[in-house]
Order: sequence, then C-alpha cells, then structure tokens
Amino acid sequence: MTRYDDLPLYEPERKRRHWSDGRKKRLRRTISWLAFGLAVLLVAGVGYVGFTYFHFVNGVNKVSGVVSGDSKPGVAQNILLIGNDERPANMTAQQYQELSTTADGGSSNTDTMILLHVPADGSSATLISFPRDSWVSIPGHGKGKLNAAYVYGKTGASGTDQQKEAAGVKLLIDTIQNLTGLTVNHYVKVSLLSFYNIANSLGPVTVCLNNPVNDPYSGAHFPAGVQKLDARQALQFVRQRHGLPNGDLDRAARQQYFLSVEAQQILSAGTLLNPVKLNNVVGAVSSSLETDDKLNLVSLATQLKGLRSGGITSATIPLMADPYGTEDGQSVVLINYDALPDFMATVTGGKTAAQRVAATKAADPASVTVDVLNGAGTARGSSTALATLKSLGFQTGKPADAPASQQTTTVYFPKGDEAQAKAVSAAVPGAALAQSSDYKNVTVILGTDGLMPKGAADSSGGSSSQAPSAGSGGSGGSASSAPSPSAPTTNYSKTSCIN
Repeated sequence: MTRYDDLPLYEPERKRRHWSDGRKKRLRRTISWLAFGLAVLLVAGVGYVGFTYFHFVNGVNKVSGVVSGDSKPGVAQNILLIGNDERPANMTAQQYQELSTTADGGSSNTDTMILLHVPADGSSATLISFPRDSWVSIPGHGKGKLNAAYVYGKTGASGTDQQKEAAGVKLLIDTIQNLTGLTVNHYVKVSLLSFYNIANSLGPVTVCLNNPVNDPYSGAHFPAGVQKLDARQALQFVRQRHGLPNGDLDRAARQQYFLSVEAQQILSAGTLLNPVKLNNVVGAVSSSLETDDKLNLVSLATQLKGLRSGGITSATIPLMADPYGTEDGQSVVLINYDALPDFMATVTGGKTAAQRVAATKAADPASVTVDVLNGAGTARGSSTALATLKSLGFQTGKPADAPASQQTTTVYFPKGDEAQAKAVSAAVPGAALAQSSDYKNVTVILGTDGLMPKGAADSSGGSSSQAPSAGSGGSGGSASSAPSPSAPTTNYSKTSCIN
C-alpha cells in the first residue's frame, strides 16, 4: 500500500515560461477562490485550541453595518464567503513574484462567492458555489453578472472606506438572498495573499489524478496517480481546464477536491495538536480576513467542534443544460431557476416544493387563477388544457405559447401559493412542481411528455391526495432538468482520484 506521507514532491522538468497578463488574472482569481475556502476550514479546525483561536480572532478585521442580529448558538447559519483580487499595499516584490502578479491594485470584482451552510448541530458543512458570471437580478441595477454586485454597491456609496465596503458587501448579500431565498447571517472576505501564506504553512498537499496532464496554459505537468504538490504546483493543479474531459466543470471539481484534501490536513492531529504549526497557520490567515461585526468566531468554532473532514461537502447551484450564453453582449452563465429552490432546500435541510405542497390543504379551485403555456408544440394545447381546468371550477387566463419547448409538464407557483399549486397539480396528475418568481399566478407549462389536465368525468384523473412529483422544468431553455434532490453534493475522500 502506498503511504502518502512518504511520497516525494513531484518536480517535473520544464522550461521557464513568460506569464501573460491574461494568465496572471486567471491565476489571481483561482488564488482568491482557494484562499477563503482554506480560511473557513481553518475556522472549523482551530476551535479545538482555545489560545490559538483567540490569536486568530484578534487579527480579524470587523466591518459594521452589513448584517443585523448576532450569532445564536445551536441555530443553523449561512455565511457568505467572498474572495477578490484586492491586495495589501505592503506586499513585497518577492510576494508579487510568488503570486505571478504585479502591483496594479487588483480588481474589486468578487471572483469567488461560496455560501457556507452550517446546520444547527455543526456536525457537517456544505459549500455552495455561485459562478462569478451568473446572470442575476441585482437590486437597483437590473440584470447583471453576480460578481458586479459588490462593485455597484461599493462605488455607489459615500462616506468612509469602511462604509463603502459595507455597502458593497450588503448589495452582494441582498442579491444572493433574493436569488436563493435564504437569509445570509454573516460574511467572511479574504484577500489574495492568504492562499500562499496558508499553503506554505500547511506544507505539501497530496492529490491523485486519473490521467497524466501536460497543459502549457496553466503550467500543469503531472503524472497519473498519487503525488505531493507544493503551493505553486497546487495552483497549477486547480487552474487547469485545457485538456480536461469536461473543461471548466472538471476544474471546478478539482477546486472542491483540493479544499476537501486541505480540510483533512487542517483537521488532522498533525496540525491541530501541533501548537507551533497551528499557530503559524492561524497567524498566516487571520490578518487577511474581514468579517461582519456580528459574527462571533468563538461561537462558530464551538458549533463546528464536532466537524470532521468527511462531513464537508461541496455543491454548485444548478445551471441550465447548456450553461453558457450571451446577455447584453457579455458571456454569462445561465442558472436553472426552476431547479434552484428545491436544490437550496435539499442542501440546507429544508422542504422541497413537492414536500411543501403535499403537506398543504388544497385551495378551492374557484379561488385559484391558473395560466397554461404550451411548451409541447401541439396544436391548441393550451386552449384545450384551459377549457378542462375551467370545467373543474378554476379561474383561467388566455392561451399562450411557452418561451421555449420543454420535456416535463410542470406546475409553477409563486412563493406562498402552495395551496393553490396543490389544487392545480391534482388536476394534472404526474406533473412536476417548481416554485418560481417568474409567474404571478399558478402556471402550467405543457411538456412533450404529453400530460394534460384531467376532467371530472375522466376515469384516469388524479385525486387531490396524490403526492406531487419533485420539481423540474426549463422555462428558460429546452428540456433542462433539476438535479436529483437526493444527492446534490459531493464528498471527496483522501484517496479519491479525479480528472
């Protein structure tokens, strides 16, 4: 059996290469992403060592005016983790060289946004990633890329630097709250330099690759199998997308994998029970952290004291089947908004749309207005469906076509209209359910699966006691489906091998 700790550092022979500005910017974004992830894992780990933890707390920069309310022990929390390209003014020339960057001031765009969900008992943690180019609604600014929200808030505010910083973070939090339906209780923001400081403090990281890679763009030149990487090689490992079977998706998987492996190292006895090593790691990261002034780090560490590396899972918000598109001349990432509410409910331990509807008493059809859109492409599909629903006592709208075809017949309903949705779903047996803010009334989109409302005289009609199916849809694209609500997250073990 291979002993990982006995492996030498992998040191490939390679020529020195010139780093282009574009590659440097991509590298900086990757460093930011990893830095705050490692910082949060450190928060969990140092809860075991009190004196070191207070050392950590004293070095953190606190910002007021972002969130309201204090941390409460024994209550689930959602903490927004933010990473961007802002750099300390006192970075040395050697540090710039190590980061393959320059003293150009960096960027304020938030290139990394992850929501850390911690359940009440603190026995697990889920990292939910939000692609930086996600096309979203930003309060007061219309539609835009998610990573622009912080900049809009900061540059549009007046006052002190801290007040501008608070305004930027607050607008980003408001945007994510509107997107997910969750309350963001706190935030943690990490600078560019932290990654190298943490990685160097922890030492080499062990990874395992399914296949050898040789990528001139990222500088990743690694053999297949188990190997140890130093900090610079680790960055090459998480940056690579060229030459991987699934491109950016494989790169995202590598980043999640890397965080999980480093978590095991942070949570290991070799780090937690080594006061000198732990103190070095804590000192390396604490001065780079910024949080809201309501976040009680001691309380969070206590809540997470039972966390083990196997309890850390990762997920990315659901995207459309073809996730890349163009909006207002910009390349963007398209979110599957139909699947998003059930996804968030599943990873945070909440109830899905189908579960909420099933637990609700159906409304009287006479009190429900229902619209029908034809996404099946069949002649007079919506007219026929509306006529049937009207015969059942529903108030009905005008027939119309769906914006795009879709496979699954789905009952969409606004938040809070579960009772109305249950009445309609009983009339369309087998239809999926999805919560959506796109529709004012309960709306049925007919799919190519051929499902139609059943009249009272139809012997094959459903009953109001039938449990509705889990939501899937795709009103914004063709035949896209929600992820399976039973397993939306990934847990990487120490011996996992990836692309």
